[in-house]
Amino acid sequence: MIKKLNKIAKDTNIFLKKFLKSQKKTDLIFPMNYGLLPGGKKIRSKILADVGKIFNIEYNVLIQIGAAVECIHAYSLIHDDLPCMDNDNLRRGKLATHKKFGESTAILAGNSLLTIAFEILSQSKFNLEDKIKIKLVKLLSEYSGHTGIAGGQYLDLSFEKKKIPLKKIIQMQIKKTGKLFTFCCVAPVIVSKKLQYFKKFDNIGSDMGLLFQIADDLIDNKGDSKKAGKKTNKDKKKGKATLISLLGYKNTIKYANKLKLKIFKNLNKFDNKSSDLKETIEYIMARNK
Repeated sequence: MIKKLNKIAKDTNIFLKKFLKSQKKTDLIFPMNYGLLPGGKKIRSKILADVGKIFNIEYNVLIQIGAAVECIHAYSLIHDDLPCMDNDNLRRGKLATHKKFGESTAILAGNSLLTIAFEILSQSKFNLEDKIKIKLVKLLSEYSGHTGIAGGQYLDLSFEKKKIPLKKIIQMQIKKTGKLFTFCCVAPVIVSKKLQYFKKFDNIGSDMGLLFQIADDLIDNKGDSKKAGKKTNKDKKKGKATLISLLGYKNTIKYANKLKLKIFKNLNKFDNKSSDLKETIEYIMARNK
């Protein structure tokens, strides 16, 4: 698992470095690079590769789609860390972008990474039909904006220090975290043109994103700051609406285990082709241990 994850991370970073190097040189390139690279574990790109294996998608196509996803993810983290949002000083074991370069530069670097994601997907030399490129760009746009990541972050902030029911917490976390995971699960379906599987992998992606967020919340609750690469025990202090705050630590772990079994059940019909994806899910679960 780690070897595969590292290879995908390396290949995605190589693509991103080359792409940014090909861009016109501006004062924002350096803070963009800083917020994007080396860029964490690339779990989202790994999921893309795992689902791509199920649908026999060319590896280099998946790496390019994954690079676009990582730009969106990096943009969202840069903005989430800002003082007006989650006010975090550390990210991935180093100073958050706004602490390194200032708030205005961080906002503009984040905005630039957001738009570059769509440039990556719409490149003329990207070896996909234009119709498929348009579908990918449209979907990633929807999942990044007010109906996805941005909308989820808004809810996350507005739910602080409030008693929020389980259903609304889940909806918020699926928007904030789950939508990028969903995109990574459905993009290979779109590329393969086997759209009869779209709904199934849309659901799998939502569940995987929720599982990842639960693991993240468990890390924040009891995890080590050095291992996490960011400050932990923040959610309780800020009064964040999480499953832990509602169900408690042990019951949240039980909920996560049920969610994992649900995902595995949905993947069973794909036999050995889904083994890599199942391995990634186990890895996500093990992050909080």
